[in-house]
Amino acid sequence: MKPSGIGGQAVMEGIMMRHKEKYSVGVRRPDNEIEIKIEDYKSVFGKSEIFKKPLLRGVAGFVDSLVIGTKCLMYSAEIAGDEEDEAEKKKNESLTADELEKKKQKEDRMFKVLLYVTVAISIAVSIVAFMFLPYILASLLRRIGASEVIVTIAEAFVKLALFLGYMLLISRMKDIQRTFMYHGAEHKCINCVENGLPLTVENVMKSSRFHRRCGTSFLFLVMLVSIFLHFICVLVPTYWIRLAGRLLMVPVVAGISYEIIQWAGRSNSACARFFSKPGLALQKLTTREPTPDMAEVAIKAVEAVFDWRAYLQEEFGHDA
Repeated sequence: MKPSGIGGQAVMEGIMMRHKEKYSVGVRRPDNEIEIKIEDYKSVFGKSEIFKKPLLRGVAGFVDSLVIGTKCLMYSAEIAGDEEDEAEKKKNESLTADELEKKKQKEDRMFKVLLYVTVAISIAVSIVAFMFLPYILASLLRRIGASEVIVTIAEAFVKLALFLGYMLLISRMKDIQRTFMYHGAEHKCINCVENGLPLTVENVMKSSRFHRRCGTSFLFLVMLVSIFLHFICVLVPTYWIRLAGRLLMVPVVAGISYEIIQWAGRSNSACARFFSKPGLALQKLTTREPTPDMAEVAIKAVEAVFDWRAYLQEEFGHDA
């Protein structure tokens, strides 16, 4: 397997694929046609060189993935649902070109506001649910005389239980399961290319639905890294400072986790394979075997931003 630099995300009835400075969103429309949208990848942090340094690039990448991922989800929901009804179409037809332009600009502003509010709320809820809540619950052990070390160990178990419980719960939701099938198609498509196979529906379907650089693996790494780093807080005597310390560690945790998963995705060493196993096992919950038409969407999304034929020639020395 040779890394291709392709990354992606499942969206509603489709897939987002990114390669270098471009990303695409492929969505299966209600009329069964595939809608492809291509956009330039623009970081929330601009082109600042400081956010390309180790650790900091992980923080920037995490925030960017949330912003772009949410944006693509909102777009896919609109396309897959074909939300513009007849009344809206008639209303638009009655507007002048200037009025339509002003309406579009207003909708774009509202979209951006909704996008960043959604991302901010997502980050806040995640920090509270998986950083603060486990520590607060574990701290109840102090009532029976538990030390801070015991509390931190208990916090680790509570954190993992909440995370795994959440994953298990959403994996059983009927509506989410279809998105997880597209998640499987995304992984299969990337694995197909990175194992030197031409990008056809047949080759994609027989490829693995598990991938080391998956966001699921990243989130699991975040859990593990935060558990180890939180033992530093044992040395702090004040409860509220220990609690605040968990918030201050969030960027550090994201940065370290990013570096680990990027290394695991590039390396074929036994060590990398070993540390990737827990995340790959967890992907059994967040991916499902896709259908051929889902694989077709994934292929279209890849081809919109990545020349896989040139990649196969360069990396494997053969033509598609």
